[in-house]
Amino acid sequence: MAGASISRWTMSYFAASLVFLVVGQALLAGGFGYPVLPVEAPETLVIVHSLAVGWLALLFCGALLQFVPVLAAAPLFLPGLAAPALVLLVIGLALLNCGFLNLAGYVDHGLVLLPIGAALLATGFGLIVTMIGGTLARTGSLSLPARFVALGLLALTAAAGLGVAFALELSGLVDVETLHGLLPAGVSLHAYFGMVGWMSVSAFGVSYRLLTMFLLSPETERATTCSALALVVLSVAVASITLMALALGSSRAEPVYLPFVLAAGAGLIFGYDVLTIFRARKRKALELNSITSALAVAFLMLAILLYLLLLFTGQIEDRIGALVYLVCFGWLSLLGLGQLYKIVAFLTWLECYGPVLGRTPVPRVQELVCDGRASNWFYLYTAAVCVAVVALLLEGSFVFRGAVLAQTVAVIGLTVEFVRTRRLFYVSVQDSKLDAQRHPSLFLPNSIERS
Repeated sequence: MAGASISRWTMSYFAASLVFLVVGQALLAGGFGYPVLPVEAPETLVIVHSLAVGWLALLFCGALLQFVPVLAAAPLFLPGLAAPALVLLVIGLALLNCGFLNLAGYVDHGLVLLPIGAALLATGFGLIVTMIGGTLARTGSLSLPARFVALGLLALTAAAGLGVAFALELSGLVDVETLHGLLPAGVSLHAYFGMVGWMSVSAFGVSYRLLTMFLLSPETERATTCSALALVVLSVAVASITLMALALGSSRAEPVYLPFVLAAGAGLIFGYDVLTIFRARKRKALELNSITSALAVAFLMLAILLYLLLLFTGQIEDRIGALVYLVCFGWLSLLGLGQLYKIVAFLTWLECYGPVLGRTPVPRVQELVCDGRASNWFYLYTAAVCVAVVALLLEGSFVFRGAVLAQTVAVIGLTVEFVRTRRLFYVSVQDSKLDAQRHPSLFLPNSIERS
């Protein structure tokens, strides 16, 4: 990745996201929310937002801040906003969860925290959209992968706006007829804009670029990729029209399914494109992050097939928990953890050895990690996700909690590997000239600015 630069707060986003992932999984394993309690229970909402916002959203924000400049071939727009955005997102999520705990009866006088937390989250995401959108706007014409990311920003804006509306409605602080019309059908759209419209669509765009780069595959704009983009554009447009209809008082819930069906079609095309990229690769030996990416895409294909099966058999509402779990942990989280494994090593290498590259011997990026140790944690995580999804489908709560506990252990194991990478634990090259560069901060920006 010639000319790559470091987004100074990316590691901080990653560290915070991993904390929320461990906490969210631990709560699931402890029976705090679903499936012990209903999907709509406040306790479940705490877990859902800890994982969706705390884990996935922070992970995606950190990754996009680092790699959108690569997609756009332009420096990050207003990089100084990254730190306040992170603070707003973390504090906003904490306040939002306190509001949910008030609804559950764990704390008193906390309903006002719902809209406050949602407003802080919306502001934080607004800063993210400003940075990423401004970076994309700096380029004359967007590449095909960058267009996916740009579309994802629109969906993120809609998801954040819906979140504020729901928080105002649940708090009871306002009495607006438009807000009344958004519940409960709007919840599906909230999930759509967040996990599908933003995260999955952005993951499509970034994956097209990163997989091509890591696998040394030809960079071509395929007709299938254009078709996938057209479908997700149509999907987001239909979801937006449906949202406006709900806000204007429509009570029909059927159109809410259409954006998901269109996105499912795009996902199938994306899966075909990924298979094409793997087949055309020049790098025959697959690295661990590429293997986990392939597994994540396989989970996405399973999720799409499960969604269509549940939809056509009329069981979507009864089995929605298993479907969401498969998307969250099988597709998005496994993809995120796999790429995080590579990104952490790459950023660490840039910080430590980039400044002296060409002047002294340096290790390869792959020498900063231990695939043998990390692969065991990835295999445990993957197996645990499979067991957890089957347990949810069969309504086996005890087995599900055991599987989530195994997932938590796997994530902690991977986190230890990330820390070892940052500490250069596996590096064998010893050179006194590199001492000043060999100790990057674990997750905070280094005091030395880098271009």
